[in-house]
This record gives sequence, C-alpha cells and structure tokens, in this order.
Amino acid sequence: MNEPRPNPARIAWLAIRPHTLPLSLSPVLAGSVVGWVESGSFRPDILFAAALSAMLIQIGTNLHNDAIDTLNGTDRADRIGPVRITQRGWLSPAQMLMAARSVFALAALAGSWLIVLGGWPVLAIGVISIAAAWGYSSGPWPISRGPLGELFVLLFFGLIAVGTIAWLHSGTLSAAALLVGLIVGLPAAMVLLINNARDIESDRRAGRRTLAILLGRRLSLRLCALLPAVIAMGLIALTLLGDPWFGALAGLVGLTLLWPIRHLMAESASPELFNDSLKRVVQFQLALTTALCLGLALALLAG
Repeated sequence: MNEPRPNPARIAWLAIRPHTLPLSLSPVLAGSVVGWVESGSFRPDILFAAALSAMLIQIGTNLHNDAIDTLNGTDRADRIGPVRITQRGWLSPAQMLMAARSVFALAALAGSWLIVLGGWPVLAIGVISIAAAWGYSSGPWPISRGPLGELFVLLFFGLIAVGTIAWLHSGTLSAAALLVGLIVGLPAAMVLLINNARDIESDRRAGRRTLAILLGRRLSLRLCALLPAVIAMGLIALTLLGDPWFGALAGLVGLTLLWPIRHLMAESASPELFNDSLKRVVQFQLALTTALCLGLALALLAG
C-alpha cells in the first residue's frame, strides 16, 4: 500500500539523497587544494564549477537509480535502506527519469567552464562521467548489477575527480594528486560495499552479481575493515613525497573517526545498523578530506 504523499519539496529532498552529496564534493575540494599547493594559485572558479557539476551528476545518478531499481524490481516494499520515491509511488518512473535527464543537462552546463579551461580532455571526462552515471543502472551491462561498482566509484569519486581538478589548476598530473585521489576515493567505495553487503538478499533475488554477493557478507565486511589500513598506507606514502607531509599527518588523525563504525565489522551486525554506518562513513570521508586539505593549506601558507 502506498504511503501518504509528502509535499513536493519533501519529495525533492528525499529524492536527491542529500546525505550522499559529500561523496562528490570531497574529491572536488581535495583536487582544488592539491592543485593550489602544486601551482601556488587557488582558482575558486574551478572549485565552484567542478563542485556544482559533480553534485548535479550525483543527484542525477540518484534520481535515475531510484526509477530503474523500481522498474526492474530491485527495490521492493521490504527494502531496508532509505526511502525510494518511485518505490513508494510518490512519483512515476517516467517522471523520475525526466528529472534525471534534466539534472544531467544542468551538470553538463555547469561543467562547460571547465571545458573552456581544459579543452577536449575535460570534455571527454565529462561525457564519460555522465555516461557512467547513466550506465550505473541502465544499458546492456549496468554497473550496479556486477562486481565492478566499487572500482567505478574509486575511479570517478577519487582518482579521476581529484586528478582532473588538480590538473586544471597546475597543468600537471602528479603522484601526490593520484595518491590523494586514492585516499579520498576509498571511503566512497567503502560506502557502496557496505550498501551492497546490507542488500545481499534483495540484490541476489534481483539477479545481481555484486562484489558483496560474490564475497559474501562476512568477507565484504572484512574487506571494509582493511580499507582504513590502505588509506593509512596512502597517507604515509604521501608523507614520503615531501611537501604534503603535514596534510598527510592531519589525514592520519582523521582516520580515528572510523572508530564509531567498528560495530559494523562484527559478523552479527544487523542490516539496520548498516544504514547508520553508511552515514558515518560519508561523514568520515568529509572529515578526512577536510583534515587533509587543511593540513596541505597550512603547510603551503607556512612555507
């Protein structure tokens, strides 16, 4: 049975999933600060255009995924996660898909200034990013139905985002930018892995073959437990590059914020606990990125 329909503003708020947006904003912030450190020049126009475009791409992805998961039967009445608009019957899949197309168009418009600055490489990255966002749930081989979702998240919410924005600032793609991209992207990949570990049963019924399904819930959670160690190794490697050492030290301090989700790593963790842990990992990524960026900025200003 459909629940009472909220007002349009509430529906829009739930549809865009605002609690997920730091995942797209964190790599933009990190890439801008890395580019500032490497070039000595901060470009607020790049930061603003990239942040707006990245956020709109993620919102478009959320809207599109909401509609497609209802159409293909993945989201059912017994789902455990946050509210899905079309599954509740508050909007039709056609309305949601139209909204997604509109948001993707706005994302392309917001990113046009970056294309002016960076030329065809940025155009290619933008087209691929929107195509990947659309193909996450659609097309002949939807990313969300296979085991490579976490890899795509690591690339687009980490290495590609940070590397591209740092390159727009400095004109070079450095090892430091790629390391920061890895550090920022891993928590985003962790979010998807936790989400899929929570949804193993419903995803299996829908015919998906996600990484969590292939590994099982226990191994998926153990892999989640290893990711902070990989992040720490990335931060240590960043210190070895020289100049970014203070930022890396700040990032290591930020790693302690993962302590509140330790209960998730227990085999007996209930699916309801996963929703709280997902929010905490998103908050952790933003805090880690902020600490890393503040450390890099302070090192630059002190130098």
